[in-house]
Amino acid sequence: MLIAVYGGSFNPIHTGHTSLAKSLIAQGLVDEVWLLVSPLNPLKQDCTSTFAEYSDRLRMAQLACEDCPALRVSDFEDHLPRPSYMVNTLAALQEAYPQHTFALVIGADNWEQFHHWYHWEDIIAHYRILIYNRPNYTIDPMTLPPTVRVVDTPLYDISSTQIRTALSTSTPCSQWLNPKVIEYIKQKGLYR
Repeated sequence: MLIAVYGGSFNPIHTGHTSLAKSLIAQGLVDEVWLLVSPLNPLKQDCTSTFAEYSDRLRMAQLACEDCPALRVSDFEDHLPRPSYMVNTLAALQEAYPQHTFALVIGADNWEQFHHWYHWEDIIAHYRILIYNRPNYTIDPMTLPPTVRVVDTPLYDISSTQIRTALSTSTPCSQWLNPKVIEYIKQKGLYR
């Protein structure tokens, strides 16, 4: 199977994340999407004070994906040395699941910073990369390496940062969150 690896903090996971993943599957671009909840993003270490606990982020992702069997939530990176660089994660996944082929899913905003990723050249050389659109980012497909392509997915103009801000100020944002995730956030008192 072709597995799309969609890594992120998912702090919290929102409908933009899950709708994007479902779109990749619905278009037949991949067989499954594995959402890898990152324990600590090496490029976001200065934001750790606003992070929910790893176990909470993992549980929210599981709740948000319960209705779609082709979406799998994984704690795979939590068992790898830290910081969890994507090149190492992909290599470890390939070793653990040799029967699958893995592709990396990133946003256009991440593609703009991709040359800062640890061993980014190795990722391009050994894995497919699927880039989804993000507001205010334009990518010329003619400039991309052969293993990289922009995918046609709906554009979601929302971020977990915006949602955390809304939650901390009691601003309504339920249209962006799965009802089960909203209930979990309330029960745990997250993002206050």
